[in-house]
Amino acid sequence: MTTEGPYAAPRPGTTTPLTERSSRVAVARKLTRRAGREKDGAFLAEGAQAVGEALTAHADGVLRVRDVFATEQSRHAEFLDRARAESVPVHLVTERAAASLSETVTPQGLIAVCDLPDTTPSAALAERPKLVAVLVGVADPGNAGTVVRVADAAGAGAVLFAGDTVDAYNGKAVRASTGSLFHLPVARDRDVSAVLSACRAAGLRLVGADGYATGDLDTADRDGELAEPTAWVFGSEAHGLPDEVKSDLDATLRVPLYGRAESLNLATAAAVCLYASARAQHRQDA
Repeated sequence: MTTEGPYAAPRPGTTTPLTERSSRVAVARKLTRRAGREKDGAFLAEGAQAVGEALTAHADGVLRVRDVFATEQSRHAEFLDRARAESVPVHLVTERAAASLSETVTPQGLIAVCDLPDTTPSAALAERPKLVAVLVGVADPGNAGTVVRVADAAGAGAVLFAGDTVDAYNGKAVRASTGSLFHLPVARDRDVSAVLSACRAAGLRLVGADGYATGDLDTADRDGELAEPTAWVFGSEAHGLPDEVKSDLDATLRVPLYGRAESLNLATAAAVCLYASARAQHRQDA
């Protein structure tokens, strides 16, 4: 693991925290923008949960953590010790420097610089998972990250970002995933048809979540459809799935609403749909 270049560890004996003007901090700050992440092949994970999961992934050889930046606070000591034990360079920074790397109103003062995974949809589906989430045209990073978290909790094998969907490694999306981004393969392809084809090739039935669909989860569950290997396809918050995408799916289903609410938001609908399939599949396996 190299420690050369702009992310190099400080010289022995250097204890003065880096400021927001430091070249190392300035280079890392570029990763708060998508262009910077794509150019450098790295992203930022902020906060104890995300950094802890990133270090675990690093130790397991799943993903490389290049650096850890932290303010001088006792609650960070455990993470800094873990990073040093794994030969990850640690840089103490000022509060202002940490804030310059944060996209939150209340920065946590602990940030990891992680390699950006280069995973294709086909590679993410190589082990032929029985449950997958596909996001098409989703714009809100908080929703995207929450779907990653829900998919992880439901036991899904991958999350695929298709078309003009928000970057999975956007700072808000990373935070919303609460570490789940490090637990399962996440892949992206701007070609929606290619993503759907990869799902079919992996033996998955393509089911779209659509509030206007004729069929619903209850009926599909009674008919045994939800127990089949499934790729749930979710559309944008404002417009749902485009007609051309729905025409390429095996089925569309709506979440039945028993109360007076007009609809569910994307992340909530995704949770209901993914768990419905997860329960059906677990019942079948049992």
